Amino acid sequence: MILMKKLLSGNEALALGAYHAGVAFASAYPGTPSTEIMEAVAVHKDIYAEWSTNEKVAVEVAMGACYAGARVMVSMKQVGLNVAADPFLAVSTTGVNGGFVLIEADDPGIHSSQGEQDNRHFAELAKVPILEPMDSQSAYDLMSCAFEISEQFDTPVMLRSTTRISHSKSIVEAKDARTASTLKIGFSLNMQRWVMLPVNARVRHVAMEERMLKLAAYGETFPFNKIEPGDRSLGIIATGISYQYAREVFPKASFLKLGMTYPPPEKLIRAFAAKVDRILVVEELDPFIEDHIKAMGIKCEGKQFIPRCGELNTDILEAAGRKMGIIKTPAPEKLTVPAELAKRPPLLCPGCPHTGFFYVLAGIGQRLKLPGAKDKVPGEPNLVVAGDIGCYTLGAYPPLNAMDTNGCMGSSIGTAIGMEKVGLNAKIVAVIGDSTFLHSGITPLVDAVYNQSKITVIITDNSTTAMTGHQEHPGTGISVQGLPGGKVVLEDVVKGVGVKNLAVVDSFNIKEIRTAVKSALDSNELSVVIVRGACVVHVPKHGETQIIDTKKCNQCGICLLVGCPAIQTTGKQPVIDAAMCTGCTVCAQVCPKQAIGPVSWLKAEAQN
Repeated sequence: MILMKKLLSGNEALALGAYHAGVAFASAYPGTPSTEIMEAVAVHKDIYAEWSTNEKVAVEVAMGACYAGARVMVSMKQVGLNVAADPFLAVSTTGVNGGFVLIEADDPGIHSSQGEQDNRHFAELAKVPILEPMDSQSAYDLMSCAFEISEQFDTPVMLRSTTRISHSKSIVEAKDARTASTLKIGFSLNMQRWVMLPVNARVRHVAMEERMLKLAAYGETFPFNKIEPGDRSLGIIATGISYQYAREVFPKASFLKLGMTYPPPEKLIRAFAAKVDRILVVEELDPFIEDHIKAMGIKCEGKQFIPRCGELNTDILEAAGRKMGIIKTPAPEKLTVPAELAKRPPLLCPGCPHTGFFYVLAGIGQRLKLPGAKDKVPGEPNLVVAGDIGCYTLGAYPPLNAMDTNGCMGSSIGTAIGMEKVGLNAKIVAVIGDSTFLHSGITPLVDAVYNQSKITVIITDNSTTAMTGHQEHPGTGISVQGLPGGKVVLEDVVKGVGVKNLAVVDSFNIKEIRTAVKSALDSNELSVVIVRGACVVHVPKHGETQIIDTKKCNQCGICLLVGCPAIQTTGKQPVIDAAMCTGCTVCAQVCPKQAIGPVSWLKAEAQN
């Protein structure tokens, strides 16, 4: 076997490690920072890989493949495990046949999530071991360890990554070939093992507790749990990217580096504690390791100096070192950002198919405010918009201001139902994307039909999972490996669950959208409007570049209310950046003076 050096991100290393470890089945739902794991493993055509409908389904299909004897890998972001919790705890209870590894990527700092959470608690709840890589090399190496642990101890294994591990690149020494699997596909009938009736689950619970004792003993000699001697005045216990930061800030300290953080290796921790005068636990988010060490009766410090919220970095650890009196040098002066640097708020892309729909919805809800106009006195809204997770969430920002709630994947429809059922005095709209609707919007729509809700559901169908990087989904009919698959037609699903009032409109036809949305809101029954138009990344040019005729333009500012980044102002005069304009014509359709049109139109008028 030859070792090759590769420059890989943590996600790429996890995927390659899984492939070389003999994974046969991979499932996932895209979500930053985990998305690239599936994209990297799916290039290998000799394994089965899929984008699942949601994270729960991803775990369930992997569970079946595992029961049949295959090595399986599931990947998702941290909030995805909330969705997958039920089957994840189920496979922990039943145990495994082939190896089962769940990679979940936490998002400290909430770079692209609706919440910040430490999913190590899930592993403790499920009674499964946690592995935490510290760089791309350990991410690669830990994948083979994870499968071996899974099969040796009859357990699923959680591998916890974080944003910096997932997206940072470093050198990896990798094998040049895939390990041939010795597992054979087959399923043994065993009701006591696989059917979790209460009588069987009670027995399995005992087995799970015994398993944890064996894993704790195994952790004492796990090669990625390692003492690194140094100055005994300070001992640092760290894992993940936190280890890298601590190594940089406290280079002379003694270290206990943990690659398996649960169950904690108690004897190893006690041995380390006996070698140092003071222990600092460095970890991102919750004091997970710290609390376990304190429960052993070992004195340690951590979260009284290190924040519980947000990502760590070397500056934060240096500040903690000064608070502890370890670092004596004065803090460096903070760099100030020049005031003249422009801020870039989150915006929908130029030519986004969601723009026209949100402009219409904001107008109906009286959310649009002309430049220079005074703010309205707050009052009861005539329209409440329950939002969801996706690119369209950006419709909440000015100038559109067209989204009022946003909790979690698929929550928009259920939230809207609840508002309507308690008698909220307003028209209530749920906005949800096509991928999100298929992920977890169908069941609340069934609830709306069953309970005779009178809300309006608007599905913004851009035929991709855009927010996480334009992945395929059941509505596109293309697999993650680029193969044709079955295509789920949204209209058929909506009609199939019993919705009678359904309209499908073009995302770039303002008149059509306005007519359909007003009709739905006035119908006094459950209504669904599918607003369909391709993502601008897939269709980067819709038509001819638009231009503003400054002779016709009265500078009313209505075109600015569309929120398109291609429309800017020079003084009070709106102008269209030709390099950014995609020719979608939404701005031309809303201009009351008909002062916007294609470049060829203005040239023709000038000649006449």
